[in-house]
Parts: sequence; C-alpha cells; structure tokens
Amino acid sequence: MTTSVPTLSPRYPMILKYHLRNLNESILVDAELCYLRYSQCIASEATNNHERMKNSNTPIRYTTTAIRMHWLVALLIFAAFGMGWYMTGIPGLTPQKLKLFSWHKWLGVTVFGLAVIRVAWRLLHPAPPLPMGIPRWQQKAAHLVHQLLYVLIIAIPLTGYFYSAASGIPVVYLGLFKMPMLIEKNDQLKSILGPTHVWLNYLMATIVLAHVLAALKHQLIDRDGTLSRMLPFLK
Repeated sequence: MTTSVPTLSPRYPMILKYHLRNLNESILVDAELCYLRYSQCIASEATNNHERMKNSNTPIRYTTTAIRMHWLVALLIFAAFGMGWYMTGIPGLTPQKLKLFSWHKWLGVTVFGLAVIRVAWRLLHPAPPLPMGIPRWQQKAAHLVHQLLYVLIIAIPLTGYFYSAASGIPVVYLGLFKMPMLIEKNDQLKSILGPTHVWLNYLMATIVLAHVLAALKHQLIDRDGTLSRMLPFLK
C-alpha cells in the first residue's frame, strides 16, 4: 500500500512570509509602545521629583551664606598653605620670616573662627541633595570627604596654635590681641605637634585636590549640575 505525501500549495511560502512579516511588525509595534511608556514613566518621575523638591523645604543649592563662607575659607586656606610652604624654606631667622610666621598664624586663627561658624551653619542648614543618578558609592565618598575636610579645617589651626604655645611663643592676633597660652612650653610636645601640623596640611592638600578633580569631572564630563550647588551661575 503506497502512502501519498501531501503536497504544499505553491502559495504557502507567500502566505508564511506574509504572516511572518505581520508578526515582526506586531513585535516592533509592541516594543515601541513599551519604550514609549517607559520614557513617559521616567519623564513623569523626574517631573514629580522636581515638583516635590520645589514644593518642599529641601534646597537645590547651598545657601548664600554657606557659599560665601566656603569660598572665603578656601581662599584663606590656600593663602595660609602657600605662605607656610614659602616661609619654611627661608633659611635662618630673618625679620621677613618672622613677619610671615605671624601672618600665617593670623590666617590660621581666622580660618578656625570661620570653620566653627561654618560647622554651626551646616548643622542648622543641611546640604542640598546630590543630583539624581550619582552612584551610591560616589555619594558616600563625597560625604566622607566633606566630613574629613571639616575635621581638618579645625584640627590644623589647633595643632598650629598648640605648636606655637609648646614652643613658648604666644599668638598675637593681628598684632593686637594676645591669645591665651593654654599649655606651657614643652619641647617634647613641640616635637610631636610640629610634624603633625605639617602632615595634616599635606593630607588636606591631597583631599582638596581630589575634591576639585571630582567637581570638575561632574561639571565637564557628567554634566549633572553638582558644581552648580556651590556655584549657582553654572547651569
């Protein structure tokens, strides 16, 4: 008994091709709809976040007072660091070197006073949130860097003051106000405080350099508006 093999209609390839084309078009349409809905959701979420931030008490940048104190303290620290670097390279004990030492101490006292005010202001006025999209590890790193800088801008002037006191040399602020000698002359303590003051300055210089490079990266590469929180004219 012979089994007959059914033959396909000559139109079958055309029908199959037609259905496949329709299937591909349907898949593309579904994909486009999904992408459109996803984009709408993202846009809606961004709008909602913006509205929540605008309607809440959370600032989108630092306060004017915080911005001014930030740059003033930064300029004073750069001046004090540069002056300290230069004066320690002057050989001997010349009148110019003594004058620079006095100016350096005055800058340190000023930085310390402004640092205390700034920390108090920060406690009363929280920092604005970082832009959306910044990875969690970068947010934690930024927070750590800020905490370290706050510690250093207070610790460095204190070590400088106590180093001067341990050397038996009073600090006369602006040549007018003699500050109290909280410790007596102590050569052993002097030998510890001197190098500590120097290396804390180097540590701060390293952290500040990393801080500046990170800020430039966010402004020039990421373009996420991080720097505009401290420089509002940058958009």
